[in-house]
Amino acid sequence: MARILSIDYGKKRTGIAVTDPLQIIAGGLATVSTSDLFDWLKAYLAKEAVERIIIGEPRQPNGQPSENLQRVQQFVNRWRKAVPEVPIDYFDERFTSVLAHQAMLDGGLKKKARQDKALVDEISATIILEDYLRSRTRPLS
Repeated sequence: MARILSIDYGKKRTGIAVTDPLQIIAGGLATVSTSDLFDWLKAYLAKEAVERIIIGEPRQPNGQPSENLQRVQQFVNRWRKAVPEVPIDYFDERFTSVLAHQAMLDGGLKKKARQDKALVDEISATIILEDYLRSRTRPLS
């Protein structure tokens, strides 16, 4: 089985998380400069089998598009043209940054560590991936 990778796409930095090969556990992988993201992903895919990519769809709490949505859509369109064999899908990322900060608090991280925006991005990508995995296992009502 191949891994599933998730992206918390930001204007400057992008958090990345990935599952284990059995797609059971999600874990933070890296935070990369957004300008380097495309090349970083291609290099990662050259080393690891990835079944699909999940990218956070940035929306405001009321469901309206956030200012970052257009940048995310441009990246997704570029990816789909260049690497069509690895599908990329959107997944709601509302509140992931808040949840990431809460996870850091709950984990007992000191204030200085909680201010590390790269760590917040990586944890946010992990939360997106965990939510995606959970959504696949919910029983149908």
